[in-house]
Amino acid sequence: MRVLVVEDESALSAQLASALSEAGYVVDCAADGDRADFLGQTEVYDAVVLDLGLPKVDGLTVLRRWREARVGVPVLVLTARDSWHEKVRGIDSGADDYVAKPFRMEELLARLRAALRHRLQQQGERPVFRSGELSVDLVRRVVRVRGEEVKLSPREYDLLRLLVAHAGKVLTHKFILREVWGGETDIQYLRIYIRSLRQKIEPDPERPRHLVTETGVGYRLRLSD
Repeated sequence: MRVLVVEDESALSAQLASALSEAGYVVDCAADGDRADFLGQTEVYDAVVLDLGLPKVDGLTVLRRWREARVGVPVLVLTARDSWHEKVRGIDSGADDYVAKPFRMEELLARLRAALRHRLQQQGERPVFRSGELSVDLVRRVVRVRGEEVKLSPREYDLLRLLVAHAGKVLTHKFILREVWGGETDIQYLRIYIRSLRQKIEPDPERPRHLVTETGVGYRLRLSD
């Protein structure tokens, strides 16, 4: 698989390229937004690791240009650890996931694998979603945990279906509220339904395996390895 690394720090770019190459990826690098935009729209990549703070053209602008041009490649953005607003802006602009700096390379590789699995799942459009002990039949609208059917309210099912459709990807609070509730709604409603879903699909709702919180950003339905 071919990955584009967009990072202006030469040392970090080299470190990323080395780790990705060792993991079996073919790697190209770009050090500024102009070069990244050109490569993203003229070459074919399986994934992109994109820093947001770039010279010439910032990463968010590059990402928006790609999405407007219907470049559907999975994008993993690099953000400052405490900059939750950067994470939200990146996801809302079309990123599939984010990694906060400084990061462990193992985490970046794991999130990259999840983004690739999500894209393959979208392309396959499987009628039955499975992740660990959770299965969702999107045709029959049947949810099972450990083989036992779980009864959900219509709103709970709509929320779970949205998370399944984007499994492995971070969804922001704003996106979920718009898609499920149809507009600006108090985020407390979302928290109530997330809590209710966890009570029904998680072995231990206090330590969720499936429906995880991305602090300050939103939620993710985790894909099992």
